[in-house]
Amino acid sequence: MSITEIEKNNNHKGFFQSIPAEKFAFKEIHYQKKDYIATITLNRPFNLNAYSTSALKELCDAFEDASFDDAVGVIVYTGAGDRAFCTGGDVKEYEEIYTARPRDYWKYMGLFSRYLESIMNAGKPVIARLNGIAVGGGNESQLACDLSVMAEHAYLGQVGTNVGSVACGGATQWLPLTVGDRRAHEMLLLNGRIQARQALEWGLVNRVAPSVTKDGKFIENPSKDQIDKALKKTDGFEINLSKLDEEVAALCQTLLEKFPECSRYTKQHVNFLKSFTWYQTIGHARDWLSTHYTSLEPLEGMRAFVEKRKPDYMGLRERARMGRSSEFMHGAYKRDCQHCSATGIPEDFDYCGKCGKPF
Repeated sequence: MSITEIEKNNNHKGFFQSIPAEKFAFKEIHYQKKDYIATITLNRPFNLNAYSTSALKELCDAFEDASFDDAVGVIVYTGAGDRAFCTGGDVKEYEEIYTARPRDYWKYMGLFSRYLESIMNAGKPVIARLNGIAVGGGNESQLACDLSVMAEHAYLGQVGTNVGSVACGGATQWLPLTVGDRRAHEMLLLNGRIQARQALEWGLVNRVAPSVTKDGKFIENPSKDQIDKALKKTDGFEINLSKLDEEVAALCQTLLEKFPECSRYTKQHVNFLKSFTWYQTIGHARDWLSTHYTSLEPLEGMRAFVEKRKPDYMGLRERARMGRSSEFMHGAYKRDCQHCSATGIPEDFDYCGKCGKPF
């Protein structure tokens, strides 16, 4: 059926008519609708599929369209390439924009909330196709989905306390529900990597698919060295996502052979605790994070990430131990110049920033 015929047949649906995926002018995601399956692909492989502010807007639009389209029964969410599903927010964007304008991070968090809610409230089953690593907001994104299938070379994790943030955009709310209290604390405080088989054992994902091959043959439970070689395509090792696609396709077909309204209401009820913890905490988290962006922790953590160095964790602790400010880079704004009218000068300054005279 042509696009013209689809539009003609859908005229009676008014606002909620089915729109061909190719009509959306997305720049940072790929969107496809075929055989009752909508596939949404985060297409930023150059930075391991970290989402930008504009990408979040596109993702919201795609999930809303798939949710409203009666020609869609299942939504598959994935990332481009074979290295990453999603690595959360673009830290370079954070460091450049939001540490300079913390009030705008409150606006950003409103958009991020809408993005995760568009997954939870889609009204259709959403499958996370984990084609690579899912860390930070990427793990929170797959937690928002209903089912997850993970390629064996991938891993999951949280990174908030490493980079000067808190993973309260889904992880602090949902990990205790998903893996239990102790394991949630381990992921959130230690920021370690959860490999595919461990993720399956912990209940973070539903299926794990072989993805590492040696001379064309799949390797079960590959070692870290074998995964590294496969990602680099050396010594006959490669990443092959065909088994992952088979698992996802099988789940899609099973889901399509269920009644859609019953599936929608089942999802609504199963998500009760997930929604409860989310809506009870996200407003507070949004305000706290935007306020925290005025302090030294995110500035140091994200600048270190951009500069590819280890953050000076102990330096901040030492400042606090010595009674100095660990919140502001050059100390609290306590000094007033006795030579001019300047006030609110950082206490670590030896000279007035306005007249240049010493204190």
